[in-house]
Amino acid sequence: MKRKIYIVAAACLCIMSLASCEDWLEEEVRSSKTEDTFPLSQADLEGQVTSLYRTGAPSELTGAGSAYIGPVSTLPGMLTGYFSNEYEGQERTCAYTRNLTRQENTNTVSESLSSLYENCYKAIRISNTVIQAAPGISGIQEETKENLVAQAKFFRAFNYFTLVKYFGGVPLKTEPYGDASENLQLKQSTEAEVYAVIEKDLKDAVAVLPATKFYDNGLKIGKYVASMLLTSVYMQEGKYAEAAEAVRPVLTSGHKLTENGDNGLNSAYNQLRTTEGLDEVIYAYEYNASISTSGWWPSYAFNASADGMFDTYSIFRSVYGPQTRYLNIYDANDLRVQPNQFFHWKYEYVNKKGEHKTWQSSTPGCWYWLDKTAVESTGQGTKDVNFFRYSEALLDAAEAIVQSGNTVTAEAAGYLARVQARALGKTVAELTISLQSLSKDEFIKTCWTERLREFPLEFKIWDDCLRTKKFPVIPEDAANRGFVEYVDLIGAQNGSGATFKESDLLWPFPLTELQRNKDLVQNSGYSEH
Repeated sequence: MKRKIYIVAAACLCIMSLASCEDWLEEEVRSSKTEDTFPLSQADLEGQVTSLYRTGAPSELTGAGSAYIGPVSTLPGMLTGYFSNEYEGQERTCAYTRNLTRQENTNTVSESLSSLYENCYKAIRISNTVIQAAPGISGIQEETKENLVAQAKFFRAFNYFTLVKYFGGVPLKTEPYGDASENLQLKQSTEAEVYAVIEKDLKDAVAVLPATKFYDNGLKIGKYVASMLLTSVYMQEGKYAEAAEAVRPVLTSGHKLTENGDNGLNSAYNQLRTTEGLDEVIYAYEYNASISTSGWWPSYAFNASADGMFDTYSIFRSVYGPQTRYLNIYDANDLRVQPNQFFHWKYEYVNKKGEHKTWQSSTPGCWYWLDKTAVESTGQGTKDVNFFRYSEALLDAAEAIVQSGNTVTAEAAGYLARVQARALGKTVAELTISLQSLSKDEFIKTCWTERLREFPLEFKIWDDCLRTKKFPVIPEDAANRGFVEYVDLIGAQNGSGATFKESDLLWPFPLTELQRNKDLVQNSGYSEH
């Protein structure tokens, strides 16, 4: 029986000397082939690898196709109760997530996860095809072949890592198989088995990919991107000694923190909001005005009270709005909590008719997502969405070194101090000395809190809850701001007053997948029908 493998590929690859974003984004259906036609041509192989950049986890975690609900990456943070979708009366999955009632509403919630599940496996199928087909292709340089396989292994790992964090043990397949409609009965593997494949794929990729930064490499995956993902995998598994080793190539890569030009609109955080290709960015999902815009992302910077204020977007919804309480994680003098850094409460502009318009809100909007040109003029967002920044590499290194050792070393304290110094206006030297006086436990918790401060809108919070099994209790009173208490996750009350259960750690498998694959077992606490 012939099994069709549908290949969605790019029309042309980026010319390395020009690093053309538009060429890299320009996509079309390239071909359909069957297993009888293997091995594929070099063009087919390159096309399949190119398609992986915009298939599965990368696109699912960044896609902003709806004005009312954000990408699937916004959902896990809502489990903490510190973030919410203001339109959850319609987007019920958000309400069930925030209130920890997903188990009683499996059908609705599982439907929200079906696209993520299906498209991650689509990317895995493409990756498997590339990895198996490449050795049999003639007329292609070995170095090129190895690079393409390494990219495919990165994306296979990325997609399995996404799946295992959401669902736990999932069906594992590392060889080509038919499309989803043929529903091969893929046996469910354990989390440990899935992580073993992820680790091996990423170590293979790190060994082969060029030591070039993402934006210097034509927006292609290189060694530092793979090293950063491997670090994240080890951190999630609690393998801190391995994480400390995996992150070292990134620390010496030429990536660096963006410096503050001032404490206003030229701050590091505003540069990250407005500027492409900064050395701080390790890996991002690319958007472009003429080919692939960022959808509704710019509208997420406001809430519904901005409806009618602009001529560009008809709808504005806070799809991942932080509670005011969340901002109590910051000391009062922290630059990141000041207006127009990560958050904002007021926006003024003059429209094309010369009318002065003002948006003002008592709850924080997400300034970090603001694309000024898009909301005021074009209606087309162009800002790339970051997956990894250098500040995360520094915080991973700081925590992993201390987690795997017995003392707070000067090296670890220095990494944490560099992230803090940019936000607090203090020197790295004075902060390093202060941090070295902390106990091991105090230092580790300080690293956790710094992650809350540095990545409030980059969807890291739930991953940290999962790996540490701790929940950050943020003070409700601003008088106690800056102090975060960490308690056991199970049994803790989230920011909306709901109590965490063991079954809250994972999401339900889509019910359609349970119907297709009888070997798939629903996660505990969720319905099978």
